[in-house]
Amino acid sequence: MRLAPVLALSLAAMEAAAHDYPTSGRVEFVLECMQRNAGKQEFVYKCACVIDQIAQKYSYDDFVEASTAARYQSLGGERGGLFRDPPQTRDSAKRFMQVQAEAMQRCDVP
Repeated sequence: MRLAPVLALSLAAMEAAAHDYPTSGRVEFVLECMQRNAGKQEFVYKCACVIDQIAQKYSYDDFVEASTAARYQSLGGERGGLFRDPPQTRDSAKRFMQVQAEAMQRCDVP
């Protein structure tokens, strides 16, 4: 059965591609993370570690959706209701915040 190793490699490649983030998305995350930490150079590596940890849990599209929901949970008014009110969106935001908090702890980001 030589097909099994080929199939396993193909599945692994598809999984890796599913969690491959564009460079610009990773850079944006790292820059925002650094800014929240006084722009200190040491956070380049720590914040890169965080986005790498998150990328293991979310495809890029799911990351964008969940992080957007989390970011706008406190947005007031009607527009904010899109992010606060639907239970699925609240759950997605909550899960993302947990994943991010765990990643920050593992990567020593306050």
